[in-house]
Amino acid sequence: MSERNDLRLSDAIETRAERRPDHDVLTFEHYSLDGGATPDEVRTYRALRDNAHRIAAHLKRKGLQKGDRFAIMMRNHPEFVEAMIAASLLGAVFVPIDPRTRGEKLAFLIGNSGSRGIIAADYALGAVLAVRARCPALAWVLALETREDGACAPADLHHADSLRNVLAGPVVTVEATHVELTDPLQIVYTSGTTGDPKGVVGSVQRAGGTGWVGQLFGYQPDERPYTGLSFTHTNAQTTALLPALFAGHRAIISRRFTKSRLWDVCRRYGATSFSMLGGMATAIFSEPPRANDADNPVRMIISGGTPAAIWEPFEKRFGVQILEIYGANDGCGMAIRRPGEGPIGSFGKPIPGFDMKILDEEGHECPPGVVGEICGRPQGGDGDPGVEYFGNAEASKNKIQHGWNRSGDMGHRDADGWFYFDCRKGGGIRRNGDFIDPSFVERVIAEDPQVDDVFVYGIPASSGAPGERDVVATVVPVDRTCFDPGILFARCRAGLEPNFVPSYLQLVDEIPKTASEKPQERFLVERLRTHPEDLHRECRKP
Repeated sequence: MSERNDLRLSDAIETRAERRPDHDVLTFEHYSLDGGATPDEVRTYRALRDNAHRIAAHLKRKGLQKGDRFAIMMRNHPEFVEAMIAASLLGAVFVPIDPRTRGEKLAFLIGNSGSRGIIAADYALGAVLAVRARCPALAWVLALETREDGACAPADLHHADSLRNVLAGPVVTVEATHVELTDPLQIVYTSGTTGDPKGVVGSVQRAGGTGWVGQLFGYQPDERPYTGLSFTHTNAQTTALLPALFAGHRAIISRRFTKSRLWDVCRRYGATSFSMLGGMATAIFSEPPRANDADNPVRMIISGGTPAAIWEPFEKRFGVQILEIYGANDGCGMAIRRPGEGPIGSFGKPIPGFDMKILDEEGHECPPGVVGEICGRPQGGDGDPGVEYFGNAEASKNKIQHGWNRSGDMGHRDADGWFYFDCRKGGGIRRNGDFIDPSFVERVIAEDPQVDDVFVYGIPASSGAPGERDVVATVVPVDRTCFDPGILFARCRAGLEPNFVPSYLQLVDEIPKTASEKPQERFLVERLRTHPEDLHRECRKP
């Protein structure tokens, strides 16, 4: 038996299961406002260890070996975590896939990763079976029966082994396969907005190091981090799951993010921190104000992309402090702005051990206030700034230019060295020569009682002016039958500069979002073509 290394996930769980077997490290909540909830699913270190061994023994019988890949396709279930630990035990590599993925994209992710098998919830099983013939390497399917919304027909379960049966069996101890800290443990795919998704390889050591990132955030010994973001996205793993598993914080997990239940869940379970990304802040802020908004146990919110326009009003209304972070799964390093440090709107300065600069296309540093590409590398240029895209050496090579990891994000810094995000490379909204900050538009719209959610983006200007964009505000009405676009346009005219007022209001029942709650702009753009009846322009008297 090899000596344990506490940076290895399975070793860390083995050690903690021996020292604190009954510690309730993960609570998967099923709290319902209407009282119809099923019991919560609680996982102790001992339960996680035992179930991981059961899954590992089954996968070993299926022929899974060190370095082999398998996919996990489900919402935030305890079995997701147990499958992660099983992969660590076997020296295998798990590939998280958003359970909403379908068709060609799903076939690509399974095929590109060379996954030997897939563990899928029943509500994702139909999509897997539909593409199985196009994935010749896929030798087995293991299904988790949940009976949750969207569950497949019972007949489909006959085409897969039952994970419930595996977990109901006796614990069979599996000897941990020897691995190096540099060996892969996980492949997380990018969203693929500019081409086919790329698989970012994460090492054994990276997962272990992420488990202690709570120290950077300022987590307290009694921290109870909460997340409703998907485990298929690194944010949920970074801010809640891995700090819980490695540092012992008692995390609370929801199947998915739900803004209407957010504060009630935090109060019920005593959550002291949670994470939000980009549009989540606007969605939460757009909820109707309540007298008890600030009556909650949350001390801090770890945020990536808080709109500057609502930053301070958000903190005041909910009685919280925002810790802003910047980082990317395929980037190099992280930046942090702790509460009370630095200007509102900045995502901070790089953490110790990393350098960050704003560079132009030729690799020269941009002066303060000038927008360029956000780039990172190990401090002093010592170490590899690179990223490994699975099976794509060319993309891995092209990611590094002039010795820096080019993020693809555009930003600037001020004279005091504080960094700011401006837009994705090739993005941004310019209208009549002004650059539009969508967050200001979203704040004004979100405060309208008619609005449940909002996302603002740009489309090529109807004027045809090069580089100019018209502003589209996609709105989810509280009640579509009595929604009055004229009232909303009037609110925008009263609260915004003329160039910021939306050219169009696009009404939808739901804003399509990724697993990390990022609005998917391309689907909304397509909807402009297919559902022109959803579009409203302001009717102004001449």
